[in-house]
Amino acid sequence: MENITAIIVEDSRLARNELKELLKKHPHIELLGEAENVDKAYELINQKQPQVLFLDINMPEKNGFELLEMLDNVPLTIFTTAYDEYAIKSFEYNAFDYLLKPINQNRFSKTIEKVIATIEKEATEDKPFDLHRQIFIKDGEDCWLIRISEIAVFEIVGNYTRVYFEDKKPLIYKSLNQIEAKLPEETFFRANRQQIINLTHVDKVTPWFNGKLKVTMKNSKQEIEISRRQSYKFKDVLGF
Repeated sequence: MENITAIIVEDSRLARNELKELLKKHPHIELLGEAENVDKAYELINQKQPQVLFLDINMPEKNGFELLEMLDNVPLTIFTTAYDEYAIKSFEYNAFDYLLKPINQNRFSKTIEKVIATIEKEATEDKPFDLHRQIFIKDGEDCWLIRISEIAVFEIVGNYTRVYFEDKKPLIYKSLNQIEAKLPEETFFRANRQQIINLTHVDKVTPWFNGKLKVTMKNSKQEIEISRRQSYKFKDVLGF
């Protein structure tokens, strides 16, 4: 398989060097760069678009959670921290794994094995759905067979994604990035870090604060905020 790209975000030079030493035993992981604070990390991630992010939580000025909130497209995230009290909160941010410092080599290797298996699985899955394809959704005792074209919004809820169609909103155990890779680009648009919208279900577009846009969906009247960076892309897609 092709190399898996990664970035390290860590304020401690020693911790960055320790991670690089651990990565030397895993040649499939290609390190694209490193950053010692959130602002530099934000620029580096947007420039390089890594598949994997090794992310410290406690950093000066802004923390790792704040970095994830700044990103529209979040890489597969592995938290690296000396504090175990953040474990539960980390999975609210759809974390792939949580490694406590000092990081054990065997524990690190198991995480890398999971990373490789996950990305290989995603790479070998079926081609993107077409709009007429029906998918089966199960949430508890409820089941639906629904066409892709009928889905209005996908939204992150912790480790799950909520699927909005008709008056239903079940949860499925898939990440938003996994779903986005399967959706037809001409119809579905990543509005922000947490939501993907079906452009054919948009009823109204309204200018919003700080260069952002707000869209109102047709049937549900659900309002979705489009991030400032994605607003430029949205205008290009719709031709205005």
